[in-house]
Amino acid sequence: MAEKLKVDLVTPYKKILSEEVDEITATGALGEFSVLPGHAPFLTSLKIGELTYKKSGQVVHLALNWGYFEVEDDKVTVLVETAERADEIDLERAQAALGRAEAALKKLSPEDKDYRVMEAALERALIRMQVAGKSTR
Repeated sequence: MAEKLKVDLVTPYKKILSEEVDEITATGALGEFSVLPGHAPFLTSLKIGELTYKKSGQVVHLALNWGYFEVEDDKVTVLVETAERADEIDLERAQAALGRAEAALKKLSPEDKDYRVMEAALERALIRMQVAGKSTR
């Protein structure tokens, strides 16, 4: 059994991460899960949420926006729309996005076509703020 997981995290714009890590935790469609070396093959969709990984005792936090997570032979591939490390998140921008989403949701009804879009924007802003709070700046 391998002692590390090889992780590649990619967005449509660039490769965010390519490292060997000890453990990964992410938010899947059915809830939070963790993967250690030797994990059985696994494929799931990811929702807006946090991904953390441990490497040499240090924990790194990232905010993710929708995607897929696959484990096979101690290789993890994560394909997501966006990913930001905690120390890269602009907290003021996230707070402004939260305010805009909250204001828009107050004006919309759940039947409105933009309601789900604003709910997702609200969720993204909250996750970004939560992850930014874990930054080791």
